Amino acid sequence: MKKAWMHFKTITNHRHKVIEHCFRAGIPFQGLLHDLSKYSPSEFIVGIKFFQGNRSPNEGEREAYGYSKAWMHHKGRNKHHYEYWTDYSPVTRVVSPVRMPFKYVVEMFCDRVAASKIYMKDKYTDRSPLEYFLKSKDRRVIHPETSREIENLLTMLAERGEDYTFKYIRKLVKNYRNNGESNNND
Repeated sequence: MKKAWMHFKTITNHRHKVIEHCFRAGIPFQGLLHDLSKYSPSEFIVGIKFFQGNRSPNEGEREAYGYSKAWMHHKGRNKHHYEYWTDYSPVTRVVSPVRMPFKYVVEMFCDRVAASKIYMKDKYTDRSPLEYFLKSKDRRVIHPETSREIENLLTMLAERGEDYTFKYIRKLVKNYRNNGESNNND
């Protein structure tokens, strides 16, 4: 029962931090809907079984079975994960990354910053999310424009801090709303 409570607290604290960040970024509704699938039996039960407190339980499930059913469930329902944005290319007939709409790039940014804060606790710095992103940059199957956008935001956070970066993001979000999303794959 203790692991269930600890897992619940971790995902809820993470979700609340993402909600806070999404409000700061100008996408409050997305924040309120963020990661609700983590409370579904498909993800929550696995989260309890493989709970460690310092990293995603999906890593533990992956180590045990060679894959994570909980992760596959999660990424298939949450548009802020770049892994959601893959499809068969009509040209190559190969699964390829698709550019993410900007509002989901912003939510991904909020998610990555929140996850770094929750898992790293007092070791977190504004550089932490960028360092985590760069660790696996060469192995990531992500659309080049999406990768560039998230890396630019994470670099801005590392170099200029949260206040500046969230202010910049709010301006971009407002501009996208006023002018319409430039890549309408939503």
